Amino acid sequence: MPDLGLLLDVDGPIASPVTRSINIPSIADDLVALVGAGVPIAFITGRSDRFIDAQVVEPLLARGLADALRQPGARMFGVFEKGGTWAAITPDGLAELEIDASVAPSAALVGDIRDLVVDRFSDSMFFDETKRAMISVEQGRQVEASVYTAAQSRFDSAAFDVLTAHGVGAAHRDRIAPDANGAVTFRIDSTIISSDIESVVLDKDRGARRALDHFAATGELPRRWRSVGDSRGDYKMSDFLHSAGFDTAHVDVRPSDGVLEKPYRVITEGDAIHDQAGALFLRHWVRELGL
Repeated sequence: MPDLGLLLDVDGPIASPVTRSINIPSIADDLVALVGAGVPIAFITGRSDRFIDAQVVEPLLARGLADALRQPGARMFGVFEKGGTWAAITPDGLAELEIDASVAPSAALVGDIRDLVVDRFSDSMFFDETKRAMISVEQGRQVEASVYTAAQSRFDSAAFDVLTAHGVGAAHRDRIAPDANGAVTFRIDSTIISSDIESVVLDKDRGARRALDHFAATGELPRRWRSVGDSRGDYKMSDFLHSAGFDTAHVDVRPSDGVLEKPYRVITEGDAIHDQAGALFLRHWVRELGL
């Protein structure tokens, strides 16, 4: 089996941040080729299982993923909502979903954030009804980025006030409001297309650990790993891999956000960004492995 494993963010390196789907056919073809050759691949994403099923798994199945996953040693896994939910990916699609209910917000808090979006921000964003362990509010698909960014700032501030009104310890950038016990349990994480309200224990390093635990239980682990993402938080996948003693490097497909100094190698794909960079990365490894 190839001495290589991949941990992949989805929005940016795999799915276009504009269309939020796989736009470059070679990405799907190369993922299928790599997993069929025995490269363990995990998607580590803040997206929901339903989104990944529809926008990633189904397109991959249409490009031959089922046959690839029937090959000896083939393994693919999905960690959703930054570690809040997870499932193996099989020739029949997603296996039974597992959910960490301990990190989920209350139904009352979910309802109040939904009402906030509907009442004040529905012209620029929508409430993601597919999340099970966190809350996500996303840029409307027909909304200009500049319009959304301005509205997002106002939403984040209003959402912070909703969290504190529920007595939930909250953090967002330089704002921190502990609960009555002095604890901060939720944070607002703003990305270029969404605002996520999530437990402070959820993050890409937790997702990476979840994926490695799954792969270790289903076969041998390669020593060489690559993580790929478009935000600073995605570096945490390789942070975990490095701390666990693996040979790792991180591929940053949006280096304009600021390339971080790390004890492992950080790779960029020249002037290519987002899924164009993701496509170049995957094609490199297909060629490197002679597939």
